[in-house]
Amino acid sequence: MGGTITGALRTAQSGLLTNQAALDAVANNIANVNTEGYSRKEVQIESRVVAGSGVGVQIGEIKRTIDEGLLKNLRAEIGNFEKFAAQTPYYERMQEMFGAPGDNISISHVIAEFTQALETLALSPEKTLDQSEMVRRASDMTQKLQEMSAAIQELRLQADEGISDTAIRITALSSELGDFNDKIIRYGSTGRDVSDLRDLRDASLDELAQLIDISYLYRADGDVVVFTSAGRTLVDNVPATLTHNAASSVTATTTLAEGDLNGLYVGTAIVGNDITNNVTGGTVKGLIDLRDTILPNLQSQLDEMAAEIRDTFNQIHNRGTPFPGSQSMSGSRVFVSPSTQTIELDPTGSADDVNISLFTNSGDQSATTTLNTIMQVNYGGAGTDDDAKVSYAAWTIDEVAAHVQGWLIANGATTATAAVSATTGKLDISLNSTSLNLAFRDQSASADGSSAADAQIAFDANADGVVDETVSGFSNFFGLNDFFVDNLAENVFETDVISASFTASAATLTVRDSSGILGTTVSIAVGDSLSTIATKINTATTGITATIVPDGSGHRLRIAHDSGSSMTVTQAAANTLLTTLGMHNGDVRVASTLSVRSDIASTPAKISTVAVQWDANRGAAGEYLLSIGDDTTASQLASLFKTNNQFDTSGGIAALNTTFEDYAAAIVATNANLADDNKADQNFQESLRDSLQLKSDSFRGVNLDEEMSNLILFEQAYSAAARLITVIQKMFDALDRAIG
Repeated sequence: MGGTITGALRTAQSGLLTNQAALDAVANNIANVNTEGYSRKEVQIESRVVAGSGVGVQIGEIKRTIDEGLLKNLRAEIGNFEKFAAQTPYYERMQEMFGAPGDNISISHVIAEFTQALETLALSPEKTLDQSEMVRRASDMTQKLQEMSAAIQELRLQADEGISDTAIRITALSSELGDFNDKIIRYGSTGRDVSDLRDLRDASLDELAQLIDISYLYRADGDVVVFTSAGRTLVDNVPATLTHNAASSVTATTTLAEGDLNGLYVGTAIVGNDITNNVTGGTVKGLIDLRDTILPNLQSQLDEMAAEIRDTFNQIHNRGTPFPGSQSMSGSRVFVSPSTQTIELDPTGSADDVNISLFTNSGDQSATTTLNTIMQVNYGGAGTDDDAKVSYAAWTIDEVAAHVQGWLIANGATTATAAVSATTGKLDISLNSTSLNLAFRDQSASADGSSAADAQIAFDANADGVVDETVSGFSNFFGLNDFFVDNLAENVFETDVISASFTASAATLTVRDSSGILGTTVSIAVGDSLSTIATKINTATTGITATIVPDGSGHRLRIAHDSGSSMTVTQAAANTLLTTLGMHNGDVRVASTLSVRSDIASTPAKISTVAVQWDANRGAAGEYLLSIGDDTTASQLASLFKTNNQFDTSGGIAALNTTFEDYAAAIVATNANLADDNKADQNFQESLRDSLQLKSDSFRGVNLDEEMSNLILFEQAYSAAARLITVIQKMFDALDRAIG
């Protein structure tokens, strides 16, 4: 009888304690009805069985009401949303910077104002006010390009810093998750309730999913193992450390591919641990795309436009001259070995020539000749550069400079100099005279009065007898009368945008700077990919880095001099690889440095508005002259900005044949479309995320009606167990009295 009563007491006690625990769970649910991330707890009550007999009741498990499959989907969509959300403020700032096509602050509007200034100048090229206005508008345009480039690079720097901050937070969350794992295993193994710890761990997991794409699994002991989607472990027995050292500054040539930017490393900062290109979601993905793709593409578009403006405008500007000519000229082309590099006039027809004339301050001819003529004269200098040369042959740059100097000295500019600067590598010409002025005129033939036409200049950059580049215009080749300058060393060469399927033709490449060949020649085999070519260049050369740089939907092969020196990249005779690739002195960073030539900016009268003209009625047999009212060059410059120009594929904009204003509008429109697409993607992902979040919250959230119902149920069960204990107590009292 006593044993039976004791058993009943223990059974009643188990009911009391179990329902008390259930009431605690219900109370906790009600208290956390508005707590974010809290999951409703359900008490799993089970019968207690000992030796096959029921001995009461017990808590089997306090279970969280969650849908793990739904949570995994939700976290994936959270990562997708955060990727777009991270980019939104950057797009907003770009929109403010770029403006709409019709806005006064937009680059297309600034170009339109420059075009108007050119048209006004063409009507009255001699007017100082119109010259100054044209220079002011040109400076506004280059300043706008510089500001846009600076803003793009500043945004890239901020994105890079954001990656660093995100990496720090990911590391902290990985550590938190590791700590939660330890506590869940430790407390769970002793039978303690760890459901609230799991909620806290889920909150950290949710935040981690915002920052980077993740996948995860649970082990039997309750801990969670977290990976990136690419399979790199973030949380296991030892939480991972993510590191990214942000750059201190960023320019247009700063890229991850070239090693200028640090990677995002899991663990030790070695190449094998870099996950930068494997991240697919979260804030960090949005920032990586901004830094390495979106913003560089915009910069590429600006550089393409800036380079096209520079090249086409300068070509026309070099055809003309300011009135009444120039007393000094400084070229823009850099020669790494002027004593061996050569040019050849009209290599296919041997007909083009370059008229060289000296004019008085009133624009009258003082002396005239042609380049081919003076190259055949021995000017009697100390060296051999100014000795007589063969007509229409390959002449070194030093020889051309020496003969120009010899002719100038012999024709009144007695202290004139013409030489390639040992410091800059550029051709400098100075008359050192205040009464004479120099001008060049490309002609279709050597005879006086031949029609004006750009002379074809064949340039052999490495003295191997192979033409590496053909340029239209003598002055244009040297850059003697450029209007726009970028003052960049020729230390970065790159190809056009190339598709991933490109395969090479056989070629032998050579890279040189002023010291000579850098390393050895590079042998390219038929079928080599762009990346293989880069690898071979890096293996064979010294002081040079070749990389594959993404640009829009393709890539460029970029070759950069490690020390920043000017260089040449050439191919052997009959090779076509560099031609096919469109290898050229890189346009990257041009937009950030383009400006109006300093002496023109300070003295607008130095604009080339006139051109050397032939008057058959002057003198005995005709003479060349310059006229202050001549609008030949000014009109050509104005026409340039009203006609279509060919733009290469850059930054995701396909090749276009259009005006500068329309290309600028295309850049603005492309940026606006990207911003709109990002906003639409963000809105879609937000809707999807919110829908999944609502479903998850509905499933895991606390329903007060249900909890109140459970509260009554457990309260009644608790009261019944208490009454049972009271009855048993009375039975013990009766037994005690009977025995006593």
